[in-house]
Amino acid sequence: MNRDVGFFNFSVNKILTREQTILDQARIRLLYYGLWLAIIAVSALVVNIYLDHQYLLAFTTLILLVSFIILFKYLTFRPRWGIISHILLVMATMVNLTNVFITLQTVDIITAQIVLLIIIFSFYMLGQASGMFYSLMNLIPVLLFLILEYDNNYVIGIKPMTIDESTIIIAVCANFILIIFMHSHFYTAFIKSMKQLRATAEERGNLNVELEKVIEKAEKSAQAKSEFLSIMSHEIRTPLNAVIGMGNLLMMGNPRPDQRDNLDILKFSANNLLALVNDVLDFNKIEAGKVVFENIKFKIPDLMQNVCGGLRLKAEEKELEFRVSIDSSLKNKVVIGDPTRLTQIIFNLISNAIKFTPSGNVWVNVKCVEDRHNIVNVNFSVKDTGIGIEKESLATIFEPFTQESISTTRQYGGTGLGLAIVKRLLELQGLHMEVQSTLGEGSEFSFDMEFPVSTEVAPAPEENDQPVSVATPIDSMSQLRVLIAEDNMVNVMLMKKLFSKWGITPTIAENGERAIEMVQYGNFDIILMDLQMPVLNGFDAATEIRKMRDPRKANIPIIALTASALFDIKERVFNSGMNDYVSKPFKPDELKEKIQNLVATIS
Repeated sequence: MNRDVGFFNFSVNKILTREQTILDQARIRLLYYGLWLAIIAVSALVVNIYLDHQYLLAFTTLILLVSFIILFKYLTFRPRWGIISHILLVMATMVNLTNVFITLQTVDIITAQIVLLIIIFSFYMLGQASGMFYSLMNLIPVLLFLILEYDNNYVIGIKPMTIDESTIIIAVCANFILIIFMHSHFYTAFIKSMKQLRATAEERGNLNVELEKVIEKAEKSAQAKSEFLSIMSHEIRTPLNAVIGMGNLLMMGNPRPDQRDNLDILKFSANNLLALVNDVLDFNKIEAGKVVFENIKFKIPDLMQNVCGGLRLKAEEKELEFRVSIDSSLKNKVVIGDPTRLTQIIFNLISNAIKFTPSGNVWVNVKCVEDRHNIVNVNFSVKDTGIGIEKESLATIFEPFTQESISTTRQYGGTGLGLAIVKRLLELQGLHMEVQSTLGEGSEFSFDMEFPVSTEVAPAPEENDQPVSVATPIDSMSQLRVLIAEDNMVNVMLMKKLFSKWGITPTIAENGERAIEMVQYGNFDIILMDLQMPVLNGFDAATEIRKMRDPRKANIPIIALTASALFDIKERVFNSGMNDYVSKPFKPDELKEKIQNLVATIS
């Protein structure tokens, strides 16, 4: 409703607003112009009936005229078309039934027109329910009157009035004009609504096209981001591979104590940089929804000892008291879960505790909260006496690339992704992290996780156990014929020096195409295949090798070596026919173990 409309307004445009639908605007216009026509027609009837000396009928018609004028004024001041429509229909029904049963005591063309007007008007203005109501309110009494009149049973003590031809002509013409006007008006509104619906549909179609373009652009952007991270990780990991690899080689060469100290610093710094790169890549992988949780059997105490073993040295370097408490009831239980992701969560929490604790203690507590035989509920808690967190910052510490303050980032370093990764990994498993912290006193991070319990009995660990290789003995590694497909000269030099420690002299292929040629004309026991190479990449080279006619050559074990971090890298490796995957920078022992296992399997 337009609240700026004054009482003396007579314009229809001022009572129409943009908030009104096309149908509502059509209803208001119909009332506006229809009342104008009704006022003109009834005014003519009043004059004609008065001149015909039918004063009672003229007075009744005059009351009707005044009612129309009042309703018209009400409409132009407050366009409540619903109320006005009901009043008009009630008035028309009273006039119709009064004419049929009292005034004229007959059903003529005027009566039929009035009934038709009421039916059309009620349905158009008020909808089906009200239309049916007013239609039946007029049709049933009229039909009843016709039945009574047919049997000559309708008799009342009032003599019917007679109307001259001129009055009938005026009434019939006015009614026909109103019927035609209503149909024409609503037909125009219907056509306009259809055009608007078509325009809306076209606009929606255009919006859908634009939305598809935006979605496509977002997907391309996400793909570009993924590829960018993969390329950047490859570019960063490649020199890191050389740095860490050379450091490992130097450590294997029995360095002097002062050299070992320098190498320890080099190794620590390189591993720190690698951890930062891995944090960014892991977070990107989690955000892209590419994390798949495994269900592997493992022992929680063993996992905790492995995680805490390396971190204990970190704590001791800062002269922190590092305590690990593991519930004894978990000692002989083999649980099913994802040890890799659990390790990532625990490692990040303990690393943070050590990082943000200048002095004091770090406690790691693993407690069995509930044991239902086939399922155990375990609480993991990491507590420290570190710098603590302000209450206002508790909501933001789990956001990516966020630390409590800029000064914290400058003093302690890091990407601010550790807790974000922890939170996302827990949320993906439907778990929640509890945080209690007091500024200057320390923090405690804890969460509960349920594990199905395996029915297998865990073997008792033997002291001074040495890993037993199920593959080829190490002494026989010198007999292996190894082909390395690698285009980076630094990595080639590293691999040569590493393999020389194992008594192996590898053959080098500078790209995938050259590797295929060497396999065709030579004999090898295993291939180490870099994935990103010029001329022909590792995927295509492996695929071509698997197509060779000689089954011995086609089945040569192939290990993928890459610094790439694309989400689907493992799937692509196995789909191309390669047997295993090692990510750069790799651990020499890990690579050696995989080589031994694959060679032993094939032989």
